[in-house]
Amino acid sequence: MGALDPQQPGVGSEVGDTSLSEAVATLRKRRWVLILATALGVAYGSYKAFTQPKVYEATGTIQVHSGASNEYKLDAASDYNSDSQTKMNTEVLILKSDTLLFTVAREMDLANNPDFTGAKAPTHLSLDDPHVRAAVVGTLQAYLQVTPIPRSEMIRIGYSSLSPKLSADIVNNVVVDYIQRSFQTPVDSTKRVSQWLSTQLDELKAEVGRSQEQMMDLQRKLGVLGYDSTHNQLQSSLEGLLTAEGAAKIARITAESRYRMIAGMDPNTIDESIETTPGTAPAELNLLRAQLAVTRANYQQLMATLGPNHPQAKALQGQIAELTKEIDTEQSRLELQAKETFLAAKAAEDKTEQELDARKAEAYRQGDDLVQYTLLQREFEQNRTLYDGLEQRLRTAEVQAGLEALEVDVVDQALPPVSPTLRSPETIILTTTVFFLLGGIVAAFALESLDTGLHDIQQIEAVMDMPSLAIIPRAKRASAEQTAAMSTAQRSIHVLAQPKSQFTEAFRSLRTSLLLVTAGQPPKLILFTSATPSEGKTTTASNLACILAQGDSHVLLIDADLRRPNVHHRFGLTGRLGLTTVLAGSTTLEEALQHVPEVPNLDILPSGPVPPFPTEMLSSEAMQTLIDRVGKLYSHVVIDSPPILSVTDGVILGRMVDAVVLVVRHGKSNKNVMRRARDLLVRSSAPLAGLVLNAVDMNSPEYYGYYGYTGYSYGNVDADSWETHSAAAAEAGQEGHARR
Repeated sequence: MGALDPQQPGVGSEVGDTSLSEAVATLRKRRWVLILATALGVAYGSYKAFTQPKVYEATGTIQVHSGASNEYKLDAASDYNSDSQTKMNTEVLILKSDTLLFTVAREMDLANNPDFTGAKAPTHLSLDDPHVRAAVVGTLQAYLQVTPIPRSEMIRIGYSSLSPKLSADIVNNVVVDYIQRSFQTPVDSTKRVSQWLSTQLDELKAEVGRSQEQMMDLQRKLGVLGYDSTHNQLQSSLEGLLTAEGAAKIARITAESRYRMIAGMDPNTIDESIETTPGTAPAELNLLRAQLAVTRANYQQLMATLGPNHPQAKALQGQIAELTKEIDTEQSRLELQAKETFLAAKAAEDKTEQELDARKAEAYRQGDDLVQYTLLQREFEQNRTLYDGLEQRLRTAEVQAGLEALEVDVVDQALPPVSPTLRSPETIILTTTVFFLLGGIVAAFALESLDTGLHDIQQIEAVMDMPSLAIIPRAKRASAEQTAAMSTAQRSIHVLAQPKSQFTEAFRSLRTSLLLVTAGQPPKLILFTSATPSEGKTTTASNLACILAQGDSHVLLIDADLRRPNVHHRFGLTGRLGLTTVLAGSTTLEEALQHVPEVPNLDILPSGPVPPFPTEMLSSEAMQTLIDRVGKLYSHVVIDSPPILSVTDGVILGRMVDAVVLVVRHGKSNKNVMRRARDLLVRSSAPLAGLVLNAVDMNSPEYYGYYGYTGYSYGNVDADSWETHSAAAAEAGQEGHARR
């Protein structure tokens, strides 16, 4: 049998991606939130529409342009039309500035105007109070509309208030104060510039006089020829010394390089280097070396014929020693000669540099006065030029003081409006409803994200990270006449009473999924468990056992819930003998097995009497032996176990079976509980086959049309009201046992 991977990723791991269909499903699920938001929006919009205050809006229009006075401006770069859009935006900001509105508020005493403040009793507030000033100016800015008219030099100014006269007065006062500011601001700015220029002119005048006096004193000191550069003998002397210094430096470099070369080279090659040097006579050194070479050759010949002790050989040996000594002496002489030449050139260079430095010092002493005179002359000219320019600018500013202001013409003066400005009630209601509906949509998605419950199979598969084997719908309630004619098993096991219903078809789908869950061969030992009680695992196990037994398979249903057994009640059997008596050894398996006539191929092993230690009994070797035995006797063994988060019985049994199915009741469990249940089974290495979503309302938005064949294959099935498994089990459990 193919092994199950307990951590096999579910097919729903990709369903978390947001899509339009999921968003629509969420809105359908939270439709009451949208309905409530829409109702509140209509109610609030109606209230706002029929209680809106009667607001009177007065408007005026002004034209802002450079005017005829701009023709007399001396600075063409200040033309108003150079950037008209920027200028218009600037004027709009000035009209809504704190300073201008504060001036209007002070002139109109708006802080104590009841039409402006809405106060019923007289007030005596002062705009000097920062809080009062901020409140009044803030109100003016909030209700004052300043809008430039596109492609024109006009600005529309409007104000809204509860009084028509107040609205018109505020607009007119804003225009008047703005016009006054447009004239006063350039004049004040020009006056500040004039005052600053006057101060700078006084300082420059004193600086020009001081520079001129210093220049004249230095000119008297130098005399006429002192600063005449065309008759300067010192300059000519300096030029000659500079030329001599260059020649001496070249001679010193040449002599030094010759000396360094001779002192550091091979003596045998010194004659070749000297030959390339002008003024030398290497002929004597070359002659001595030639004689030495001939003598050595003769000596070698005599050595070969007569031997070293022959008188002629000894004579030649003496000649060789004498010639070698003479060559060394000549080489030393040449090196000494090169050194003396280098020292002489260096001394000549030093002397020339000393003379040049002396002449430079003399020239510097005389040139300092010339430089100082030149600097003073330049400083005097600059100060005089700057003084003349500032004086001209001061006169220009005085002329231009009245030409800088913009011309502002009042095109339309604000008049008190005749009727209030009211918004359309339909527009208010529609706008408010739309905003409330958008808020409802946001609230719906927020509630959906905060909801930890599991309501659809996509969420469950994503949280559990395992596939869903089947979706079990709610069972359909049978009529009273049908119930009276049924046996106990048929009343509790709906697949026996309603073989053509959606409920039965869902269990057939579960059977197919389980038979294909492993590779090789279908699982024999199948364990049903749940995370918490009342999930419907006993109902699922009982109905699946009947579906499996309706074929040729021999099926065994074991009630392994030794704490709250319920299988024998579902089939109308006795619980005196069962699993506990077999494990205790008091009865055999054959004696404990029971049968129901409705399903011949189904054997049932009830739980038996409730033991004092259920966990120890289920984890015993006897239980493992029994599991191994029934696995060989039956085609399939279906085991009902307790919830795994309540007790550990289900976890223990999970390691003994081939497949574990986790039953989840629709709308009951939450994400944290399901994750914990999955982790328990995964850590115990239980072979998780998948999950079953139980008691699903197929008419809900998440599952609408899930079983598309409902109106096709079984159209003749009764369409009475549906009930949950809990109601059906309560009706079937007439002995008084509580439903799981």
